[in-house]
Amino acid sequence: MHPTFAVPVQTTERDFGVRIPRPLGNGPSRFIPEKEILQVSKVDPRTQSIFEDAFAALGRLDNISLVMGFHPQYLESFLRTQHYLLQMDGPLSLHYRHYIGIMAAARHQCSYLVNLHVNDFLQVGGDSKWLNGLDGAPQKLQALGELNKILAHRPWLLTKAHIEHLLKAEEHSWSLAELIHAVVLLTHYHSLASFTFGCGITPEIHSDGGHTFRPPSLSQYCVCDIANGNGHGHLEERRGNHQVSEVSGEVEVLMERMKQLQECRDEEEASQEEMATRFEREKTESMLVATAEDEECVPSRDVSRHFEDPSYGYKDFSRRGEHVPTFRVQDYSWEDHGYSLVNRLYPDVGQLLDEKFQMAYNLTYNTMAMHKDVDTTMLRRAIWNYIHCMFGIRYDDYDYGEINQLLDRSFKVYIKTMVCSPEKTTKRMYESFWRQFQHSEKVHVNLLLMEARMQAELLYALRAITRYMT
Repeated sequence: MHPTFAVPVQTTERDFGVRIPRPLGNGPSRFIPEKEILQVSKVDPRTQSIFEDAFAALGRLDNISLVMGFHPQYLESFLRTQHYLLQMDGPLSLHYRHYIGIMAAARHQCSYLVNLHVNDFLQVGGDSKWLNGLDGAPQKLQALGELNKILAHRPWLLTKAHIEHLLKAEEHSWSLAELIHAVVLLTHYHSLASFTFGCGITPEIHSDGGHTFRPPSLSQYCVCDIANGNGHGHLEERRGNHQVSEVSGEVEVLMERMKQLQECRDEEEASQEEMATRFEREKTESMLVATAEDEECVPSRDVSRHFEDPSYGYKDFSRRGEHVPTFRVQDYSWEDHGYSLVNRLYPDVGQLLDEKFQMAYNLTYNTMAMHKDVDTTMLRRAIWNYIHCMFGIRYDDYDYGEINQLLDRSFKVYIKTMVCSPEKTTKRMYESFWRQFQHSEKVHVNLLLMEARMQAELLYALRAITRYMT
């Protein structure tokens, strides 16, 4: 029997029982005010055209791209590389590519990226049974689980035996070209998970976790808004003003230190032994920097089914005080070794990655907060080299004593958390470093962290592959 409707003069959606979703967050990021992100694309025609191209290629413009839009030159390079990895001719089938993206993002419990690629995986004809868990996927993909785990958390443990295991698995073997493609995808999505958490990226309204059907509460905030840090903007502003008076001078202090370091550099050069000692000291200290409050993050079943051994992470390594061996860049570098290996086995990708690394590393507007005409090279190099130092990678020509001069403790905690355990990054940590700097500058820092992390993982993987081949 059909129910009869009494039709009111003015029908509303509610009368038809349609539930209207409402976005959970305000804008693409929990950390950056929505109006700042939206102003970027309005002001800059180049950003606008990149957004249009991305939308045409993917049929969507995701929140990651909107936040990266602060830096259009970088965004262009990023999207070109990602498009090539996922959609252009390559050794791996399309559904394998998206599945590897899911596996990599799941390692850091990044449900935002997992959901994005679950949809893409199904769209390119992937078998939904694989999504029930890694054990439902083909043996060949399951075999990648160990590489995924080590690369994400402790890449220095990767050996040529791991590579051999994948390349000599009889009917489930990987070819060298396929393995390079897989390694680039794994490192791309591990580091993109870092960026996603580091910028507080929120799910789009149509995604899981991006909407609610609850009506707005009287005060216009629902509990979830407040949990997401979106409640009571005026409180934030009040606290912000208080903070500014507390930290005024932070930028000037940093600029003065850069100047002094430059002068010391000009006057005297430390010996090779002293430089090696400073590196070891910094590496050991970086192990002792705690990540965010060491909260336990329990992965949801949705995400954890895509990988094995959820207790394996960066944290238990640092607690046990294992030794991270030193990886010397002059023995194996991206420029001299990694780049050509990738380009040989997966043409054009080495070139695309190289442009993206260079773009993040060299990007500068010669500003620091409110100061113009500042050379930020020293600061960018300290950030990049600190991340590589945490992974045991040493540049012989760099004085690691500079890192402690330029990166304060709250910044180091943020860097280590975002790079090693990104799922623990909090809004408070994002706000507590470089408090006088613009959001666009913090996003730039996150691009540096993401690319330095990706390059570090790649170096270990490519070195292991090279050792297998020789």
